[in-house]
Amino acid sequence: MDTTAHDPTILPPNLPVPVDDGAADHLPGMRVPSLALRSTRGDVVDPADLAAGRAVLYVFPATGRPGVAPPAGWDAIPGARGCTPQSCAFRDAHSEFAARGYRVAGLSVQAPEVQAEAVRRLHLPFELLADPDLEMARRMRLPTFDVEGKTYLKRLTMVLEDGAVTHVFYPVFPPDANAGEVLAWLAARAS
Repeated sequence: MDTTAHDPTILPPNLPVPVDDGAADHLPGMRVPSLALRSTRGDVVDPADLAAGRAVLYVFPATGRPGVAPPAGWDAIPGARGCTPQSCAFRDAHSEFAARGYRVAGLSVQAPEVQAEAVRRLHLPFELLADPDLEMARRMRLPTFDVEGKTYLKRLTMVLEDGAVTHVFYPVFPPDANAGEVLAWLAARAS
């Protein structure tokens, strides 16, 4: 039996690679909108406040849960699988981001309760923000995809500084290498 089929911590081989469809080309330079998003810390976070300093916001479709099968065909959708490995990579690199003065947060359409379970289970030292009504997605025109009648955010990562998007990583693949890719970009820019 293939144990990777329902283990969200493991990326199966031969996942389809997402292509750059241009859906994030408008984001660099965009001001981050002011709105209220529920956080896994139990409060409300304004992404504009997050962007006012220096932050990395990684956007992902949906964190998998042990024992819960993803939507049908999830692994065949380029960029859908890998949210848990991506979150764990940002967890493992969290101190490096902090040392550079960057706050880390994640964003998905999942309910705050689902996200809070992932934060506890994965021991994430940062918060996840919930956009279940797609308010931030609409205001920033974030790329999305639909599965089984539900809209999910496509995976991308934004570097936020001084209230705006400084840089966008899109598409993101493999997802577990994204944190390292962002750190390498920050290091190259600093030197």
